[in-house]
Amino acid sequence: MKKCFIIYNEPGVDALADELDVLDQVEHIENHLKELGIDVKRKGITAGFMTEISLLAAEKPDFIFNLVESINNKGELNYFIPAMLNMYSIPYSGNPVEAMFVTTSKTLAGKTMRNAGIRNAVSFFPSQADKLQPGKRYILKPIWEDGSLGITADSVFIFDKNTGERLSKLDDTHWFIEEFIDGREFNISVLAGKDGPQVMPFAEIVFVDYDDRPRIIDFKAKWEEDSFEYENTIREFPGDKLSLKLQKELRETALACWHLFGLKGYARVDVRIDSEENVYVIETNANPCISPNGGYVAATRQAGLTFTEVVQRIINDLNG
Repeated sequence: MKKCFIIYNEPGVDALADELDVLDQVEHIENHLKELGIDVKRKGITAGFMTEISLLAAEKPDFIFNLVESINNKGELNYFIPAMLNMYSIPYSGNPVEAMFVTTSKTLAGKTMRNAGIRNAVSFFPSQADKLQPGKRYILKPIWEDGSLGITADSVFIFDKNTGERLSKLDDTHWFIEEFIDGREFNISVLAGKDGPQVMPFAEIVFVDYDDRPRIIDFKAKWEEDSFEYENTIREFPGDKLSLKLQKELRETALACWHLFGLKGYARVDVRIDSEENVYVIETNANPCISPNGGYVAATRQAGLTFTEVVQRIINDLNG
């Protein structure tokens, strides 16, 4: 019987919903790994990850199912985990260290995509605030964080002198400013398969009765269940209601990101569409949430796959 450890970021004492969500993923995946006849153990990863990974190596697992999204809730540290697993030559699920590092840095990922001809909104560091155009709409984002951490309705703004002064005080190492694409939003889930990556049905994020609110998935929309944003941000699968041109471009864009970053196992590409149906990638997520109620699993279910099949395809595409 194969032996596997599921490793995940150990939530802190006062962890919020975005951190605690990983525990739902662990339980869900553990159940399906057991269905596949695999002996499964769990290990939470903390700031002591160097010692923790070395102790795991001594256990000689056949592979690791890697769900570490952050260390001490800092996304910029997540690539250390696949790096450590590489060092100990332990096979692991998900994306390799290079893909984790580049895609977690939204500014580096954006530059990489633009250089490859993949549309990505023009971005600036706070120190470049003088390059922003007065009267134009932008969005302020954290460079390293996932799960809409640090994003609120106030993140979207129209640039003027006052906002310029405020932005210039922010840290270039943790914040960036992006031109706001005011249009439809889609999540495109991609799963490894025997014939290469398979694009799942496109999920559109529909913003109901938002009126003057910015149409974005902010922290409330993603995690605060009693909020207007959470209740009025709906996932739909429009399928053939989309134009053939848009379907083709969504699929080709997702696959282009997969190949550009050398993705493996599973990933999600988030895009926004302008009024002329141009596709702009806003994020390539190399470690998307795969909890039972999350968007990735919803897309695989829409494709007719059981989660056991999804897990099997992920572990068929291990690193190492």
